[in-house]
This record gives sequence, C-alpha cells and structure tokens, in this order.
Amino acid sequence: MKNFRLYKNAVKFSLAGVSLAMSLGACATEPAGKPGAKVRKAAATTDNGSEFANFGQWREVREFIDRMVATHGFEPAALEALFGKVRYVETAIQLMKPAPPGRPKNWRAYRARFVEPVRINGGVAFWDEHADSLARAEAQYGVPAEIIVGILGVETIYGRNTGNFRVMDAVTTLAFAYPDTPTRQARMTYFRGELENVLLFARESGVDPFTLLGSYAGAIGWPQFMPGSIRKYAVDFNGDGRIDLRNSPVDAIGSIANFLVQHGWKSGEPLVFPATVSPDAGAGWEMFIGQGLEAKFTVDEMRAAGVAPGAEPPADMLFGLVDLQNGGEPTDYWLGANNFFAITQYNRSFFYAMSVIDLGRAVRSARSR
Repeated sequence: MKNFRLYKNAVKFSLAGVSLAMSLGACATEPAGKPGAKVRKAAATTDNGSEFANFGQWREVREFIDRMVATHGFEPAALEALFGKVRYVETAIQLMKPAPPGRPKNWRAYRARFVEPVRINGGVAFWDEHADSLARAEAQYGVPAEIIVGILGVETIYGRNTGNFRVMDAVTTLAFAYPDTPTRQARMTYFRGELENVLLFARESGVDPFTLLGSYAGAIGWPQFMPGSIRKYAVDFNGDGRIDLRNSPVDAIGSIANFLVQHGWKSGEPLVFPATVSPDAGAGWEMFIGQGLEAKFTVDEMRAAGVAPGAEPPADMLFGLVDLQNGGEPTDYWLGANNFFAITQYNRSFFYAMSVIDLGRAVRSARSR
C-alpha cells in the first residue's frame, strides 16, 4: 500500500438547502475523519490509473448518500456498499486539467484528426448498413443523415471506441475531486448531478452501475451521452421496448436526432456560410467574438462591422461569428446559423461542430462516388 495526501488541510463546508452546490474551498475533497488524514490507496492500479480511495468515508460523499436516500428513496446501506467499491481515477483528473498556456489553437490540425480516411470509410459503411434508420430519423426529426453520421464518427468511430472507464469511478472522482481550476465549483456540481443520474439510470434500467463503461468524463455508448442526457433525450428508436445506447446503433441514431431537436435544431435550415473580415474593418467586428453559443446577429449588422459572407445567406435569419483559429496562420471565419449552434450543445466547441459538419459532408461525398 502507498499513501497519498489529496489535500493538505481539512476545511469547513456546508450543504445549501437540498442541492449539491457546496461552499467548498480548494481543499474541500479531503476525506472525513481526523483533520489531515491521509487517504489509503492500493498500490496496484488498472490501465485507467484507478486506485482505491475509500470514497465511502468522505464526508461529502456521505452527505450525497443522505440526499439520495431522502430524495430518491435509495437504501443507505446499499449506497454505502456501492461507494466502498468506487475507485479514484487519476487519469480523469489529469485529462480535465486545462492545456498548458501559450499553446495556440489550430483548427486545421484538429480537423485532420477527424476528417480522415478511417472515419470517412467507416461512415460510408455505417450509412450503407443503417440507411433506412437514418432516413427515418431525418423524416421524423428533420436532422440530415450526414450530421448524425458525423457525430457518431467524431465521437466513437461508429461504436468502435466507446471508452473503457467505469462510469461510476470516473464521475465520482470528478464530482468530489475535480482539479483546481477556475470552474472547479461549477464542474463538481455538474458531475454530482451526473452521479445522481448514473444511479437513477442504473436503477431504472435494472443494471449494475459498475457495468457501465464510458469515457474518462462518464459519457456512455455509441453517441457518448452523459447519464443525464440518456435519461432526458435517449429514445427507443428500434422499437424493442428498451433504450440501449451501448449496443444499439439504431437507438443511437434516433437519440442523437432527438437531442439536436431538443436543443433547437430546425428542419431545413442551413448550418454555416463562409465569411471574411475586411482588412479595413477596424475593431468593430470583434464585438461578435465570444458572444456565446447562439445565433443572435443579423447579416446586415455583421456587414456593417466589416464581416462579409462568402455566399448570400437568408436575410431573415440570425447568425453568430465562428472563428476557427489556425495557430500562426490566418483564422477561418464562418457565419453560424441556429443549427450550427444546436450541434455545439452536444459539445461546446466550434472546432467540434465544424468537424461534425465536415466529416458528414466527406462521408456523403464518398458514398455518392
């Protein structure tokens, strides 16, 4: 056995009402017990870097258990036994840390990771195999097949890489030991909500929560839905009476389409239009940068500030300026319409949304050949 100290000092904290929004300091995840107590972790680790941390003895975890008992009727002893088996995942902590400062974003390098032969060829095969389900999703939800194929290709290469972390381990670690970042409090609150959803989903589905495998952040199955998204947006699209995003690509197809519609997707509307920023625009156009993940400006407003669309977009639609930085090279600009920003609700990144769009287009083109 080897010792490690998660944090240096014990802290005082409180539970606000019945929510899990803790008033936690930088040391808030120290386990309960004597101040300064060390957490014992097993020397042996798994491939995912998980180690025993005795979460069942952490004060915050015990308070979480009390809430689950009071709110959802869980058995205290069963939850205590469950958290006694949860492991701390160091890999999840490290991957959640922000990139080192000074490393420039590079859209073209990012795109090359996803719009590449393996995903394009896999997308053609997936589309051919599930053409009927994709067409049905497009007819029912108004989401083109290429967008669904693009998301599945970017997320898991069509079910090939769905993750091998135990979701209970990853989500519990991030819920109570999230790394020290400016968003730490909000992120721990978010993951505590996802931990609640893991337990509810497992109970509703009649599965052992430890059998749920996913990404280091707890995303599950072909479409990499977080547990809360499974409970809210997943659908039984193959009609077998159950929702199974881990084994049913057809359920994944319908669930992605439903997710996008629930996040604002409008059937038949465009996605993006290429744009340029005039060298004489001054600084006025910069007001469109960093304005959130929504379309809220008219084309005329953008033109007046020096942002010119490369094609003529509908005059009655709203847009946001999408800036795709290329390191030391010029930035690529696009006007993002409502449906572009619906994709960013799946992953809050312009790079992600454009990769989905470009991969879907590449698969459609390759399939047509």
